Amino acid sequence: MNQLLKVPVLASRAFSSSARQLRNKVPEAQKIFQEDNGLPVHIKGGTFDVVLYRATMTLTLGGTCYSLYWLLFASMPQRKA
Repeated sequence: MNQLLKVPVLASRAFSSSARQLRNKVPEAQKIFQEDNGLPVHIKGGTFDVVLYRATMTLTLGGTCYSLYWLLFASMPQRKA
């Protein structure tokens, strides 16, 4: 019975480690993303966000063109040899 009384104490120690405290970065991110600088929100994160956005748009447009090409190719009648 004595061991069952120790379970809540041990559980609280396991989840409240004082060895490493994480810093809350949310206010800094809010400051960056709520700033009124005329940029869309998906580009406000910096260079990495711009590169990721452009790569996504390039792959999207490339895939759309590739799909349209094969739709056009499939819609053409077959030539009899």
